[in-house]
Amino acid sequence: MVFSSITFLFYFLPITVTLYFFVPGKYQNLVLVLCSMFFYAWGEPRYVLLMIAGILTAYGCGRLMELYKTRKGRMIWYVCSVCVSLFALLFFKYADFILENLNRFFGLDMPLLHVSLPVGISFYTFQIISYLTDVYRGAPAEKNMLHLAVYICMFPQLIAGPIVRYEDLAHQIRMDGAYGAGRRTSFEKAAYGIRRFVTGLAKKVLLADQLGQLCQIFRLSEDKSVLFYWIYAVSCSLYIYFDFSGYSDMAVGLGSIFGFRFPENFNYPFISTSITEFWRRWHMSLGSWFRDYVYIPLGGSRKGRRRQIVCIFIVWILTGLWHGAEWNFVLWGLYFAILLCIEKVFIKKRTVFSRLYFLFLISISFVVFHAENVSQVAADLRGLTGAGGIAPVSGEALYYLRSYALTLAAAILGATPFFRYVSGRMQGCLTGRRTAGLLEPIWLSALMIVISAYLVDHTFQPFLYFRF
Repeated sequence: MVFSSITFLFYFLPITVTLYFFVPGKYQNLVLVLCSMFFYAWGEPRYVLLMIAGILTAYGCGRLMELYKTRKGRMIWYVCSVCVSLFALLFFKYADFILENLNRFFGLDMPLLHVSLPVGISFYTFQIISYLTDVYRGAPAEKNMLHLAVYICMFPQLIAGPIVRYEDLAHQIRMDGAYGAGRRTSFEKAAYGIRRFVTGLAKKVLLADQLGQLCQIFRLSEDKSVLFYWIYAVSCSLYIYFDFSGYSDMAVGLGSIFGFRFPENFNYPFISTSITEFWRRWHMSLGSWFRDYVYIPLGGSRKGRRRQIVCIFIVWILTGLWHGAEWNFVLWGLYFAILLCIEKVFIKKRTVFSRLYFLFLISISFVVFHAENVSQVAADLRGLTGAGGIAPVSGEALYYLRSYALTLAAAILGATPFFRYVSGRMQGCLTGRRTAGLLEPIWLSALMIVISAYLVDHTFQPFLYFRF
């Protein structure tokens, strides 16, 4: 089940919200867990058991680590628990990739397993490892298994994040306020959550899905030109951004409806002036995870430039592999590792040229990311440069440029703070007027009608990050 489906919007979500607010507060976590299990089982019922096994392992090993006062005892249970979590991820996500490459490089003929990938396993595995690492470092282990289950399987951020540290959600899950303000629902939070959810849904359905269709049209075209390749590069970049940031907006919005505060995952990354700044604005929860649990423990920037460069390469190779079991993801990670090292060593000042080179390099990166394999990466790069006698312009490219001009223009503006600025100015003009409170629900209702029409009449497009 996905957020941008009729089943979720008009059946699952209303029923879940009704149950959540109908039951007494002490049962709300139980409702979240049961509904989240149903949400996950809707598409992959057999893999619910895998997620439950992950919850039980994390809970048991966390409690055992807390029992041991010696570092060695804690280390044993920590290593065992992390290895169990990583084994599941490696088996389901990388087993065939490893077998394929062993067959290719050593001339073997080992049969592939053809194991289907559990949806969202990369995200909830990283949350489990985050919890175990924090407990190993001295954070208190969760004594209530239900609370830990809420953290790991809560449906708003189960499938594609954001990746949240347990210590950031613990007091909200417990609802007792002992570690802060606790979790409180209110009309204001619900209104904010609905606004964020509908905004994210619009990003997904009205922009990402349309740009995804343009990318599919490009792949099927037999009249490719340099212009068409660059239309694809821009469309691909914006498609991935609106698909993933739209999901993140919906996750943050749903969390707010249920009283949670999830961290932001995107902050207008395309207005950056460098690759370094881009990765402080794009998929921020994943970047924070690798920074806190890989980069800093390896030494980071504290032990000299050489160590920093080594750490950057390790982090980005792992980041590439995290995104997928294909060599183009490894190349994508190495690509960013090289760019980041060049920036840190050679590029100190940011100019107008910085923004231009940034947009060019980022467009290339998404072409590499979205390719199905390395051969396709090579073909796309040749097309972008016009190598191999590819025509500069084609009639098909001009046709689709005209057909999707409005969508592309809206996406380009939407990737900047333009609409937020316009909305802020309009709200400022209406402050203190009665119409100000009426316009938002009217606008959101109209937007939902348009979105629903698209969902009924258009081909369903799954979230890109579901495959991770």
